[in-house]
Amino acid sequence: MTSWNFEEINANLSQESSQINNAADLEAFRIKYLGRKGLVSEIYAGLGSASKEEKPLIGKNANDLKNKIQAIVDDKKDSFQAKSQGEKAKESIDVTMPGVNTPLGQAHILSQTMNEICAIFEQLGFAIFEGPEIETEFNNFTALNIPADHPSRDAFDTFYLDTKDPSNKERNLLLRSHTSPAQIRAMQNNKPPLAVIVPGKVYRPDAVDASHSFMFHQIEGLLVDEKVTLSELKGLLTVFCQKLFGKNIKMRFRPHFFPFTEPSAEVDISCYICKGKGCSVCGRKGWLEILGCGMVHPKVFEAVKYPKNKYTGLAFGMGVERIAMLKHGINDIRLFFENDKRFLKQFK
Repeated sequence: MTSWNFEEINANLSQESSQINNAADLEAFRIKYLGRKGLVSEIYAGLGSASKEEKPLIGKNANDLKNKIQAIVDDKKDSFQAKSQGEKAKESIDVTMPGVNTPLGQAHILSQTMNEICAIFEQLGFAIFEGPEIETEFNNFTALNIPADHPSRDAFDTFYLDTKDPSNKERNLLLRSHTSPAQIRAMQNNKPPLAVIVPGKVYRPDAVDASHSFMFHQIEGLLVDEKVTLSELKGLLTVFCQKLFGKNIKMRFRPHFFPFTEPSAEVDISCYICKGKGCSVCGRKGWLEILGCGMVHPKVFEAVKYPKNKYTGLAFGMGVERIAMLKHGINDIRLFFENDKRFLKQFK
């Protein structure tokens, strides 16, 4: 039997593998060692004449040698293929051809409107506060002075969930029907002075039509401190409307009722399209209703455990879709949610 010097074989192997420069060299190397008449086959063939003591050692060294050679062949093959593919790709690129223009995305018109409104109030000293979309009855109704028999608490007007309220096992959680519950959370977690703006989605089981949707967006505002007055509310909203719609905009406050504010008002602005003369956008009235507001009701302060008669506050709320529709002359709320790029790309 031929005596194999595996150390010498491995040394020769390393030297020869370093000299492989192309696929032809690699194939010659593979045949020399792994071919049917190659070195590894020759070693295996000689095992029959080896002694019982030599067979295990020769067999192990032969297997290790085979695995090492196969690894070298695979590694070199992958390297040559990668190089070949890179050269082909390089050859296929015509650098004189114009590039492919990938259109950039943009913020949705509702996001643009919401960001614009929030930015105005941030400039006026308000901080953005976001509350959860799943709320308790206490935050959504009770703490806002909405009585137990109020129609808005009915299942026809509110999305109730199958999940029980952890703080009141007799009641279920719900999808918030306005952003006002976040005001309650802000007051529960912070002491006055407090000025927050709350943007977010709200949900009501309304039939979808040109002016209604079961999901829409609101922005709520709250300012609480000692001796906050109604005149400050009017001044704040006047500045806001002038910044959003233009300095020449006119405003009017009409008495209204909201359970969580007293006194309460609705705010109209002069139609910025017809300048108050009357057109199809304002329904020939010359005025556009944009938001509701008022002074925070004492019972709301009582619900969040603020000291009695120590603080006053102002609050206001507006629908983002309505603001966007008025500002851009959009007559159907469904356009915001249909994802028609022909519509959306108009608002850059």
